[in-house]
Amino acid sequence: MELAAMNTHTEKSHRSRLHGIKLAALVLGSSLVLAGCAGNPPTEQHAVTKSAVNSAISAGGTEFAAVEMKSAQDKLKEAELAMHEKEYDKARRLAEQAEWDARLAERKAQAAKAERALQDARQGVQELRKEGMRNAQ
Repeated sequence: MELAAMNTHTEKSHRSRLHGIKLAALVLGSSLVLAGCAGNPPTEQHAVTKSAVNSAISAGGTEFAAVEMKSAQDKLKEAELAMHEKEYDKARRLAEQAEWDARLAERKAQAAKAERALQDARQGVQELRKEGMRNAQ
């Protein structure tokens, strides 16, 4: 009976050690994965950001959303410097911020152009009404 109790205790101790080893391996593996991600340059994000900035410029962002465009361009430059200095987390964060600033600038430019087109259309309608009134008299 004493031997059976001793075997059960040893078996539990062995399972507990095995569980601890598995847990340690999991933590170590996760740390390595995270460290690997932090060490990679954010080249894909950088390309997406450059594309967003170029789209915003094409949409008229520099004219209609100058503040947002300046912010996007400044953050993109800072991200490029951070990448050069191998500060990849900082570079990624700045590139993401620059992307959203550029997307905001593009949307503001599109909205401003739509507003301008609406005003032009209203003015055209008013001119047609005036001309129609003159012709009716």
